[in-house]
Formats: sequence, C-alpha cells, structure tokens
Amino acid sequence: QVQLVESGGGSVQAGGSLKLSCAASGYTYSTQCKGWFRQVPGKEREGVAVIDRDGGTLYADSVKGRFTISRDNAKNTLTLQMNSLKPEDTAKYFCAADPRRSSVCYLSVGLYSAWGQGTQVTVSS
Repeated sequence: QVQLVESGGGSVQAGGSLKLSCAASGYTYSTQCKGWFRQVPGKEREGVAVIDRDGGTLYADSVKGRFTISRDNAKNTLTLQMNSLKPEDTAKYFCAADPRRSSVCYLSVGLYSAWGQGTQVTVSS
C-alpha cells in the first residue's frame, strides 16, 4: 500500500515562495504519473501540475511560469516549487499518483487514485 506524505506548506505574503515536498513509501509508484492538486473549501479539487516518468510536465494555466514540479524517482520524492505566490493560490495542496500511466500524464483529478493528506498553503495580500 502506498503512503504519500506532503510537507512544506505554510503562510506567506503575496510575491513570496514556498516549496512543497511529497515522500512516498510502500508501493512508491516510482515511475508512474504524479502530480500536485489543490482544493479550496466548497470548491472542487483541481490539477496544478503533473509530471511523467521522464520529467515531462503539464501545468494549469493559472500557475504556468510561477510553479515548477520535479521528481526524483530514485528517492521517491515529488516537489513543487511555488514562486510569485498570489492570494488565489491559497488552498490545501495534495500530491497524488496515477498508477495506470507513466509516459503521458493528465491534470484530471479522477485519474489519480493514491493521495496524500494534504498541506495547507495560505498566501496573504
């Protein structure tokens, strides 16, 4: 059974940066698609960024140019570097894995079946 644990969330002022990390244990999905998603209370969870086994990435339009997703398959870690943060980035961020795909990844929440518990990111204006 895979366990995904996020860390690195916190509070920051607009324009600041945070780096989120996700560590996998158990069945680590070391080569499968992984991604970051976020959710605000009362709204649907949305895709932020995903990465395939070879480092190919896909970003939501709202974070392009500001966020960078990366992975270390040997260490079973996933990171999200978030720069130029905006108040609208405030959300709970989750890492997730899509066990059925590895070379082409999508931002669709429903494709991901392994989830962490999430870490809160709060950006103040």
